[in-house]
Amino acid sequence: MAKINVLPKEIYQLIAAGEVVERPSSIVKEMIENSVDAGARNITVEIQHGGSTYIRITDDGCGIEKDQIKKVFVSHATSKISAKEDLDSIATLGFRGEAMASISAVAKVELLTKAEGEDIGTRYVIYGGEEISFDDAGCPKGTTIVVRDIFYNTPARMKFLKKDVTEGNSVAGIVDRMAISHPEISFRFIRDGKQTLITSGNGDLKSAIYSVFGKEVTDGLIPVDYEYENMHLSGFVSKPTASRKSRAMQFFFINSRLVKSATAMAALEQSYKNSIMVGRFPMCVMNIELNPAQVDVNVHPAKIEVRFANEKPIFNLVYYGVKTAIEADRSVKEADFSPTIEELYLSEKEDNKSYKNNEKTYSAKLDFFKKKDPEPVQQTFKIQPSNNFWQEMSASKQEYRHEDTDDRKLPIDEKKSFADIDITFDEQTEEQTAQENVTEAQKPSDVDFKLIGEAFKTYIIVEIENQLYFIDKHAAHERMNYERLKAQATVETQMLLSPVAVNLSKDEFSTFCENIELVRQCGFEVEEFGESSVIVRAVPSLVDDSDVSDLITEIAQKLLEHKTDIIPDKIDWIYHSASCRGAVKAGDTTTREEQELFVKKLLSMPEIRFCPHGRPVFIKISKYDIEKQFGRV
Repeated sequence: MAKINVLPKEIYQLIAAGEVVERPSSIVKEMIENSVDAGARNITVEIQHGGSTYIRITDDGCGIEKDQIKKVFVSHATSKISAKEDLDSIATLGFRGEAMASISAVAKVELLTKAEGEDIGTRYVIYGGEEISFDDAGCPKGTTIVVRDIFYNTPARMKFLKKDVTEGNSVAGIVDRMAISHPEISFRFIRDGKQTLITSGNGDLKSAIYSVFGKEVTDGLIPVDYEYENMHLSGFVSKPTASRKSRAMQFFFINSRLVKSATAMAALEQSYKNSIMVGRFPMCVMNIELNPAQVDVNVHPAKIEVRFANEKPIFNLVYYGVKTAIEADRSVKEADFSPTIEELYLSEKEDNKSYKNNEKTYSAKLDFFKKKDPEPVQQTFKIQPSNNFWQEMSASKQEYRHEDTDDRKLPIDEKKSFADIDITFDEQTEEQTAQENVTEAQKPSDVDFKLIGEAFKTYIIVEIENQLYFIDKHAAHERMNYERLKAQATVETQMLLSPVAVNLSKDEFSTFCENIELVRQCGFEVEEFGESSVIVRAVPSLVDDSDVSDLITEIAQKLLEHKTDIIPDKIDWIYHSASCRGAVKAGDTTTREEQELFVKKLLSMPEIRFCPHGRPVFIKISKYDIEKQFGRV
């Protein structure tokens, strides 16, 4: 048996440091959290060479008393907890007492601090865990920590550091996240002598987001403010039209602590279902305030991952909070006349101008073409969880699969034919009034519009006040059909004059038969017919008879592709297919009377803004933008 050795201090400190100090951004995160916990109102972060050679963080917090300074660099020495019961209600960002010990074990650290009531400050220098000096020093109240030459005594770790620009971007990302999680604190970031970020610290989250991410991102946000079971959700989410290609702009905070939460992520993305296109993701900056006893933050060395005592209320809070915000926003996608950077580059190239000047031209023209509309009126209704919601969700063991369970019934009664839409413009059912809780002044009503006509047999053009609306008639009709199917307790069916036999592949047939009861639940009267065929005798009333074979084949293919989805997801796919097949098609001829009836019905349903696939139903162009194009303004 190999001999067991008790490691000396200088070795086990280096091992422990690896759990906390992975790169410069790890150090910055830990030190900023200490500054926040110290009550700082102003925090300055400065780095050089990506932070690998120099990091300085200055705050105006409470400072550290002289007789406590050396304890800062002792492992597991902390002022945040003193008994095991304290771990059940941690309200600070730091608490383990290992960060500064780990940092000082692999770098050269200098600390300047002065506590409230002290006449003079203190300077303490520690290299690689060994004390170098401990002296009096003149300094203002607060704390400044300088970290130099990370991993100077562990060259093997130093070689894993990336390029300065990469490490610097990682640090910048940490500062950005801390700035938006604490808008009440003014953050200042200096990178290689250049100030790249400053926030006001006035407590306004939107102002902090603007400082960090800029105008374009900020303009695409809508506020979230929701309470559920003694928890509060606040912050901002992106409009469906401002979705992104990745999840990189999703930021979740628990009691102002940046965390990763699969539950919150799934709830967020589920709330956007049928509002954004597949492959696009919403942005968010959201903070969940809850009793610290309901969340365990002591499950990861970097305190990024958390564990909730009960996942269900967290999911409900995020899902219904975001869903309410999305439903309250009635903004319409605006047409974008701004030229692309490539178009401008080609134009400038002809004039022998540099690309740098081109970028300036692009920014100027972009500002010229865009005009901010007034903020949309916020609706007063609030979507609440249904009793059976979580039970339905629990049927799935997949980590990110959740289903849209907005139970509000919409008074939609359009017929299969585009021309036969039943228009009841001014009346609302008692059920809708009760469920939406919309104030009298906000109820849908007739909107004065002027029908201009139709372009390309696809887009209906309507003039409303000083705006032109281009309506995608297929997308709009498809969404109407989809909402109608979801709203019906029992889907209306129509018998086919002649049953239709549909041949499927062996895999499609097998999956289809496994889900045949779901298909019947969605309004199809269908049964097995031979070894790889099904026979259809009835379909939902909105489906055209001629589309039956293609529709069943499409449903079978989708069920095969998504066979691991939970049951509500499968039903949703079937509704999508039926809605699409039952809608008027782009290129179909429609009369002016049909167009007018359709627009009137659509404008009485402001909740319809996207097709079930997430594409916009209409876009708008203002008179102001058109006149700019003609040089009239």
